[in-house]
Amino acid sequence: MDARPSSQPCALLRALPTDDAQRELLHNEVHARPPARIRLPALVVYVAVLNEGVTREDEWAHLRALPGQQDLPLQALSGNFVRLRFADHTLKWERHTEFSRYSIVQALPDEALAAGTDGDHTDGAHEAALMRSLAVDVAWLAGIPGKTVAAIMMAMLHGDVDDTAAMRATAAPWFDGRDTLASLMGIRRSCAMTDFRLRDSGFERLLVISPTNTSEQRVGRISQRLLELETYRLMALRGLPVAKALAPMLGDAEARLAEITARMENKDASDQELLDKLIALAATVERATATHLYRFTATQAYYALVEQRIEQLRETPIPGTQTVGEFVLRRVSPAMATVQATAQRLSSLSQRIERASALLRTRVDIATESQNQTLLEKLTRGQELQLRLQTTVEGLSIAAIAYYVVSLILYLGKAGKAAGLPVNPELMAGALIPLVLLGIWWGTRQLHKKLHAGH
Repeated sequence: MDARPSSQPCALLRALPTDDAQRELLHNEVHARPPARIRLPALVVYVAVLNEGVTREDEWAHLRALPGQQDLPLQALSGNFVRLRFADHTLKWERHTEFSRYSIVQALPDEALAAGTDGDHTDGAHEAALMRSLAVDVAWLAGIPGKTVAAIMMAMLHGDVDDTAAMRATAAPWFDGRDTLASLMGIRRSCAMTDFRLRDSGFERLLVISPTNTSEQRVGRISQRLLELETYRLMALRGLPVAKALAPMLGDAEARLAEITARMENKDASDQELLDKLIALAATVERATATHLYRFTATQAYYALVEQRIEQLRETPIPGTQTVGEFVLRRVSPAMATVQATAQRLSSLSQRIERASALLRTRVDIATESQNQTLLEKLTRGQELQLRLQTTVEGLSIAAIAYYVVSLILYLGKAGKAAGLPVNPELMAGALIPLVLLGIWWGTRQLHKKLHAGH
């Protein structure tokens, strides 16, 4: 057989079975939300908002309010990712399950790293000048549909990462002279600095200094990881207020369960009363579980992403300065432990209520079986009395029948004597009495046999 490929190219164009309906979608997921290519120096303005109650159409309408985007089709947002390119900046929109984020990349303004007037780093003149230099209208930012969960301004520029003093001098005006956290990322390729403080404008600030040989793709990846780290950190912390709010309810529920269990042990309350209290307590706990389980699960997922992003930064500490990842983990880990403990406490309480309910049901079942046994014994005694009464009645009936039979024989004998027959009624009746008594004894015995067989 000739095993050479066909000379017709179309024959090899499709040499596979039919694709699964989701194959292309799943395959292209690896290319979803690609990092931007950022040319330094640059300013990244990032806003993440909770999108609860915000539709895709609402965000589409807001994007269309940008200059030159009036013809943006709604279909462009179907993949939950859009990058819009303008003359002097780019804007990226991403929609996630709980939040949407907007990233604007523009050239770094000259006044961004300039000191305040007369060296005053604390007044608002520097921040006001920075807000005026944004590539998008401040009113457009304020009108983003949703509630702000994270807002970051990240300055990115070239610099010598081996000169710590020079990097601190560069960062001083950006952070208003405050102390900062800093760490080298990768194999001493870039330096990230932040102070985790909110400004009057609502933004926090990040500074990234990279060597001149850092590629635009790597700068984009660094930007994406740092922004995602801060966003996931804040989303993970959303479970902490919920855990704190549940603490009093859990304490009260545990005390009520202990009281119910003690009363079950001491038997100082009716089963119905205890069952009603257990049902009410179980309803309270299940309502709390149904309401907050998603938040606790999401918190664990977000925290896992925080740890993943920190690991991906591959930080190297700068002597005398705490790294960004170490600071985040030290501050966030106790909160995550509190959330996890609350979730476990809620689950454990539900299981304990279920066990207490099972014990109470067992006690009720045993009491019910005992009552049924007592009722059965009473029914049995009643049946025995009924059998005895029935036996007596049957015996009396037989005796009465025998009396009537003897009397009938006596009357028949008298009638025969009156008719002239040589019959003595008394002797005839006396002779038949043993036969009648024998019949009574036999009939009584047969009746007893039937009654005992039926019982």
